[in-house]
Amino acid sequence: MRRQTFIHGLIAGAATLSLSGLIQAQTPLEVPFYYPVAVGGPITKVIDGYAAEFNKVHPQYKLTPVYAGTYQETIVKALTAHKAGKAPATSVLLSTDMFTLMDEDAIAPIDDFVKTDADKAWLKGFYPAFMANSQAGGKTWGIPFQRSTVVMYYNKQAFKEAGLDPNKAPQNWKELKEAAHKLTKKDASGKVVQYGIQIPSTGFAYWMLQTLTTPNDALLANEAGTKVTLNHPKVIEALDFWVSLVKEGVHPAGVVEWGTTPKDFMEKKAAIIVTTTGNLTNIKANAKFDFGVGQIAGNIRKGSPTGGGNFYIFKKAAKEQQQAAFEFAKWITQPEHAAQWSMDSGYVAVSPAAYETPVLKKYGQEFPQALVARDQLPVSVAEYSTHENQRVTKVLNDAIQAALNGSKTPAQAMEEAQKESDRILRRYK
Repeated sequence: MRRQTFIHGLIAGAATLSLSGLIQAQTPLEVPFYYPVAVGGPITKVIDGYAAEFNKVHPQYKLTPVYAGTYQETIVKALTAHKAGKAPATSVLLSTDMFTLMDEDAIAPIDDFVKTDADKAWLKGFYPAFMANSQAGGKTWGIPFQRSTVVMYYNKQAFKEAGLDPNKAPQNWKELKEAAHKLTKKDASGKVVQYGIQIPSTGFAYWMLQTLTTPNDALLANEAGTKVTLNHPKVIEALDFWVSLVKEGVHPAGVVEWGTTPKDFMEKKAAIIVTTTGNLTNIKANAKFDFGVGQIAGNIRKGSPTGGGNFYIFKKAAKEQQQAAFEFAKWITQPEHAAQWSMDSGYVAVSPAAYETPVLKKYGQEFPQALVARDQLPVSVAEYSTHENQRVTKVLNDAIQAALNGSKTPAQAMEEAQKESDRILRRYK
């Protein structure tokens, strides 16, 4: 009897062990994913949808988006978690955060996860312009995801009323300034009710300056992120052009908010705005008038900086989480997903293969405005990025704002920004 009880006990114990093993095998691995969005809304629903779809195809993982605020707030949260030993598996952060993340030893090179020929082909499939802000020191640190170029949005109705061709955006600075004058409207009391052009100067002032320095054939920093050239005559000339739009009354005075610029366009307070292609889906859904999208106006040349966010894999995350993050980044950047994301968001699909998918081909034919940012890529340059990126960028942003609000001349502002940036970057030379 005792022997029988013992055998029953063994069988029951074995059953419990195999059941707990089964439960363990079926419990998916938690994979935290920080995503930069400040408020809920359509984009969070889209990202939630992608996460759910990925988890369905990969039941061994439970990838969970954590909405962490603005890009700036997200990098602070990600680095705080990294320092506390609780790093997310992955985060979408600005491509320009690459040097900062490397300096903090927070991210793992993507090359460490690229094992198969298919992986290698995938990594080679991105647009070279986007890889300029994703690679350094012979390694790949970021995977392009929500990437962009800067474009001009213009109100075709306002163009018609001003006697301008509604099917052609201004091609150069001369045309841009002339159009801005024609498009500026005042009421009976002389108050401007519609500015000809609006370029935002909060948040990403440095990026907007690049939309003027790039066509003026000037680069703001070297590839290694160790040296800036803010006091170059061509940079000063570009900022001077921006300031002249304000002085001539065709652009709002003072500091212009990044977040409200698309709204000002949709409310007809500005006839032309310069901002990211990432605003395209929003403007398409909400503008109550016919609008055009144009490449950035040229001067010496054409061109725009690239922009937007990359996936980064965090070094202190568990190996299995890192692998899951790599699988997710690879999955979401496959041509069919990249195509869908481009249509959902307005960002540029990150590979030529995405534009060959039937769905994006059809979308491009029906809505050619969606192809402008992509067509600008061959003449695009890397977004301004250096070591100590947050500090160096703040110096430049402050200098631009000082020139726009008239407290410093463009030459003065850039000279001081150069000296301060040199001081910050001294140890990286």
